[in-house]
Amino acid sequence: MKTEWQNFLKNAGAEFLEHKVESFGNPARERQVIHSGSTLCDLSHYGLIAAYGEDAVDFLQGQFTNDVTEVNHSHSQLSAYCTPKGRMLANFRIFKQGETLYLCLPQPLLQPVLDRLRMFVMRSKVTLEDASNSLMRFGLNGPDAADRLKTKAGSIPEQVNDSIQLDNCTIIRSHGSDPRFEIYGHLDAVTHLWQSLDVDATAVGAAIWELLNIQAGIPVIVSETVEAFVPQMANMSLVGGINFKKGCYTGQEIVARMHYLGKLKKRMYRVAIDSNEAPKAGDKIFTKNTTAGSGTGTIVSAEQNADGVYEALAVIQIADAESQPLQLHDASGPAIKILELPYSFEQAE
Repeated sequence: MKTEWQNFLKNAGAEFLEHKVESFGNPARERQVIHSGSTLCDLSHYGLIAAYGEDAVDFLQGQFTNDVTEVNHSHSQLSAYCTPKGRMLANFRIFKQGETLYLCLPQPLLQPVLDRLRMFVMRSKVTLEDASNSLMRFGLNGPDAADRLKTKAGSIPEQVNDSIQLDNCTIIRSHGSDPRFEIYGHLDAVTHLWQSLDVDATAVGAAIWELLNIQAGIPVIVSETVEAFVPQMANMSLVGGINFKKGCYTGQEIVARMHYLGKLKKRMYRVAIDSNEAPKAGDKIFTKNTTAGSGTGTIVSAEQNADGVYEALAVIQIADAESQPLQLHDASGPAIKILELPYSFEQAE
């Protein structure tokens, strides 16, 4: 994290744990206010990979699940990077600022993904680098977030994944039940925008942004779930993260075969978990009849909501999710209840 930005957040009351904002002093209150008013969340727990050069678009087009040619100054996209076997190494948002494309992904995955991408550059005229200290970033959410941002910035992106360029900032509309935005920009511009919004908003820790991702049905691949899922299993096709009409990319044969010829046996559900301990990404889900040691499902992400219940996204065998009681860790573990997602399973399959 850029030192000047970290100091700014500390002066605003941020408490840090392992290089990310844990809270602004009152985690319980922060969970309570996310749907009642505007909230601000530092996004430095996500890193940025920059890609630029005359072959940048063509190079990334051959690597990712979405159509990179559609990314421009007014449109961003979700996408994924897969192994040749179609398993996700990471998923991320791609956006453009200036002549550079940026990938926003969890910090622990940045260097492994960057190293792997560089292996395939060969003679392509593209530069790939860690740009995490180049652009500061924060999220804005809430029922009145759109109005407040429009008042301060003068303009906002109206549709999910749309973006606008304003005063050295890129503002992107992201998925959410309330209006939700991601802001990326240079230190002075981002600091000024945060300060202008902070008057009428509550600053919250990183866990709150991840809870909003869960409630929006947006998967986030982390170290514990690298290579665990084909993109469709994590609903990437349902949130606009796969283009089935683009040309070849790494893992495309497996992803396309599952779409056109296969029958999806696992998909991602939003769940509530009755547990005294926080579930973690990679934790296994079982039923009373589960015989395989790997279980019937896997936690993608989990966070505690305002009621003290753990909400999670989990990839689960469809047959079991729709017919069997589910437990965490083993067949006698904490009970799991299926919750509604904000999108239909049928809309893109």
